[in-house]
Amino acid sequence: MPTQSPADQARRFSVAPMMDWTTRDYRAFARCLTRRTLLYTEMVTTGALLHGSPRERFLGYSECEHPLALQLGGSDPGELAACAEIAQDWGYDEVNLNVGCPSDRVQNNLIGACLMGHPDKVARAVAAMRAVVSIPVTVKCRIGIDEQDEDADLERFVEQVAAAGCETFVIHARKAWLQGLSPKENRDVPPLNYARVHRLKAQHPELHIGINGGIKSLESCHAHLAEGVDSVMIGREAYQNPWLLAAVDQALYQSPGPAASRHAAARAFRPYIIERLAEGARLNHVTRHLLGLFQGCPGGRRFRRHLSEHAHRDGAGIAVYDDALGLVDEGRLAESA
Repeated sequence: MPTQSPADQARRFSVAPMMDWTTRDYRAFARCLTRRTLLYTEMVTTGALLHGSPRERFLGYSECEHPLALQLGGSDPGELAACAEIAQDWGYDEVNLNVGCPSDRVQNNLIGACLMGHPDKVARAVAAMRAVVSIPVTVKCRIGIDEQDEDADLERFVEQVAAAGCETFVIHARKAWLQGLSPKENRDVPPLNYARVHRLKAQHPELHIGINGGIKSLESCHAHLAEGVDSVMIGREAYQNPWLLAAVDQALYQSPGPAASRHAAARAFRPYIIERLAEGARLNHVTRHLLGLFQGCPGGRRFRRHLSEHAHRDGAGIAVYDDALGLVDEGRLAESA
């Protein structure tokens, strides 16, 4: 068997790419909670990567973030191949093609979920990317769009793209309605159909099939894995309740995680905050990703309020963070655990 890439080894559990949320700062914080989880960037369009400046804005990351995947938005095979090469040169462990975003803005550029209606284009894009890189090229998609048949059309899509060389599909287990629903509504309104993804895996044992959509607990992850899928991807819950990630390494990889407590994770993130402040980042841009860390804990609301009220101010430094952390009583937190 060929040697597995870092992304392949980590793929059992991942945090979904989420615009404005899975930034480099969130990902660095996630590494204070889990070493093994596969992390994804926000979607980066091929146009932004090829014509935007500087590339550091779109591609910059810290070494601690590995294993790390870059998600691309685009449909032109040549542009996607060029961007895949850039991703590999920058040290990313995987490049993923977005075939799930329902935004009107990306539809107009033939990006995201609308590509489910064009499996030939996705296949050509995957083939072009695989021809120029050695890292995995994967696809994240929906079970269908609009009036597509969730069985026949999804099967047709997967077969055609797999024939082009894609071995890994992460399936958001609900349709995207491109007409009549907003992107926000598309995250909740179309019904979840987990059974369709389970059947897809049963029909394609040769492919890696991951499942995504509405999953909020590690118990649910275990249940889906027991149904036969190869991996589970969690989205909003991993951001809004980041402490969930602290149990992932032990529960899904049978290895100890890095965080003994919420306070320990917050302290472990402190040197990174200092480093980012020295680079010119604003405190609130970094600490906004921690607002859910003490969710439901004594002092958690005071922690969130202090950061929300003070971290955005000009000149806000590490003392603001330390003061916020001091509002959560570590002793009471241990007692309430």
